Formats: sequence, C-alpha cells, structure tokens
Amino acid sequence: MSNLGDDFSQFDISKEEKDKLVAEVVRYILFKTHQNSGCPIKREELSQLVTKNYRHRSLPAYIINETIAKLSTIFGYELRELQRSRPSSTNHSRLSQQSGVDAKSYVVTSQLPAEVYKKYVEDVNTSHLTGFTFVVISIVQLSGGKIAEDNLWHHLKRMGLHETDENHPVLGNVKQVLETLVQQRYLQKDKVSGPEGTTLFYELAERALDGTVSDRVKQYISQIVKKDDATVDIL
Repeated sequence: MSNLGDDFSQFDISKEEKDKLVAEVVRYILFKTHQNSGCPIKREELSQLVTKNYRHRSLPAYIINETIAKLSTIFGYELRELQRSRPSSTNHSRLSQQSGVDAKSYVVTSQLPAEVYKKYVEDVNTSHLTGFTFVVISIVQLSGGKIAEDNLWHHLKRMGLHETDENHPVLGNVKQVLETLVQQRYLQKDKVSGPEGTTLFYELAERALDGTVSDRVKQYISQIVKKDDATVDIL
C-alpha cells in the first residue's frame, strides 16, 4: 500500500517501534469496528494512537498506510475512507450541523467474495440487522434516494415494524436500530423547513451509495419485482 517501503528512518524510529505502532492501530480498528457495530472510525482517533508518544507530523499517515496494507494482506479487510455526502437540500442549519463530522473517517469492509463471506464469516446472529438494513435502503432507493420520516415509518409499519416498539422480538428497539443506520452512514438525516413546518427526511448516505452495496440493493429490488410479476401472472 505504502510507497515508502521500509524507509521509516526519516521518523527516527526502529522497525520494532514501527511494527508495534501498526499492530496497535490494527487492534484498535478491529476492536472499535466490533464494539460499535461497524460505525466509522475517525482518522483523528488513529492519529492520536501514534502521536501520543511520537511527534513527527508525517508519521500518522505512514502508520495508517502500513495498517491498511496489513489489514488487507493478513485479514482480508479493506480500510475504506468515507467521503462525506451532503444532503440534497440547501438547508443551512443542517449543513452547519454536519460541519463537525466532516473529518476523515474509515470503515472496515471485507475483500472476500460475497458467497465466501456469507458461508464462512457472516455472523448468523446479526443477519436480521443486515436484512433490516437492506429493506430500509431499498425503501429509500425506491423513493428516489430520499424519503420523509413519516413516509418511511408508513412502509415499515406494513411489515410490522413500529416507531414506538422498543421490544421487537427480533430487532429490539426499532427506532434505535434505524438510528444505527445513520451512525453507520448508510443513511443521513436532513431537516427541511417549509410552509407547514420542519420535515425530517432520510437520505441515502455514502455507504449505501457505495457501488458494492448499491448493486446488491438493486439485485434485491429486482428479485422482489420478479416475484411480484410472477404472482400477477399466476393470478
């Protein structure tokens, strides 16, 4: 990944120190990803792991690049930088709220083929969350990439998922699970002011717009459409 090779002498650290820093950042990334259900990790957090004992300004970038290579070759993970996508509205208050989260951040994604990941890696205990994620993203996708909160809950209620349900037998607190999709950056919230007051919209965020996820959602939607067409033909 890094074109600096093993030339870390410019940082006045030994190979052992470099390897220790890389290992510490790798452990932190894997732990935080598991602990926070795949929520993004800020670059600043990773940089602080390096700068707490070393002061060279370019060292964090070097260590992060080495970490990216290690995660890929050893663990089969890609440390992907997220590009913050802005809401489609021009609501200034919303833009100002987002200014604090525009810092670079990363998510960990598997480099394994989908079939292999599903067979050997995917946790069956969280498959219901994956299903919920795809359903919500699909609803927003079919609504043109943006949907009012009330309209989204209208669709979810048709599937037995209610905003006030804090003890769903599978999902638990349904509203909190939806909020998790915002924290994971599959969705973003956008408050839009109009003549009738303020309306909250959910809009596809960068992880939902990622090519791999977007393609899988489109396949999911096409399968549903085919099933509906087949039902109509039978009737």
